[in-house]
Amino acid sequence: MTRTDATATLTAAGTPALYKCVITHVRRTPLRHALRHRTYLWCVDLDRLPVLPRPLRPLARFDARDHFDGATGSIRAGLDAFLAARGIDLEGGHVVMLAHARVFGFVFNPLSVFWCHDSSGALVCVVAEVHNTYGQRHCYLLRTDEAGEAEVDKSFYVSPFFAVEGRYRMRLPLPGERLGLTVRLEHDGDRAFTAVVRGIRRPANVPALLSASVRRPWSTAAVWAGIRRHGIHLLLRGLPVHPRPRSTPQKGMLP
Repeated sequence: MTRTDATATLTAAGTPALYKCVITHVRRTPLRHALRHRTYLWCVDLDRLPVLPRPLRPLARFDARDHFDGATGSIRAGLDAFLAARGIDLEGGHVVMLAHARVFGFVFNPLSVFWCHDSSGALVCVVAEVHNTYGQRHCYLLRTDEAGEAEVDKSFYVSPFFAVEGRYRMRLPLPGERLGLTVRLEHDGDRAFTAVVRGIRRPANVPALLSASVRRPWSTAAVWAGIRRHGIHLLLRGLPVHPRPRSTPQKGMLP
């Protein structure tokens, strides 16, 4: 396949895009700590996932095993099963996903977002899929307002430095030319933690992917390693650890 053909394959559906991102985390209690890193994210239509030319496939692959229960034939089937268990049928409506792809066989998605539309094109719900570094995953089903905002109780162990308590305030508008997501954890009236993702849209073509891969090689592994490194830093600063509780898997999620 020539470069021209490959680019046409990637952009034919119009939806695939790459977002060059800056992600910041700010912890405010019981001590203040901040981290900032750069990466890139894919924004794709679940029914029209990008198909890369064979030599470039190690740079981006979307696998069903990386989302929801990991056992369905596709990410879309996993999402539909998760929603069906909660009485929601999109009736074939399109779904936009924002996530990391597998890079050289590895992926870690702290947060994947799915904007779910019905057959008329109306937004039905947003699913925020959270992964921790212990191999567990959990989905929050959100009914966002016109600004893309929603609130939900925290019910999943993510960081050993936060108990499973408090409430998330999320702002997850559908991406456009710019990406702007905010997840804020509030506890006892205080803002305990804030994560912000800011990005600029780039075409999902071969030159853009090669550029992103050269600038951020092993991008998703770097995210995982960065979280571990900052965790060690917080541990050395004496931040107390909350034991990981036993959890019951959600219906439609990895056991």
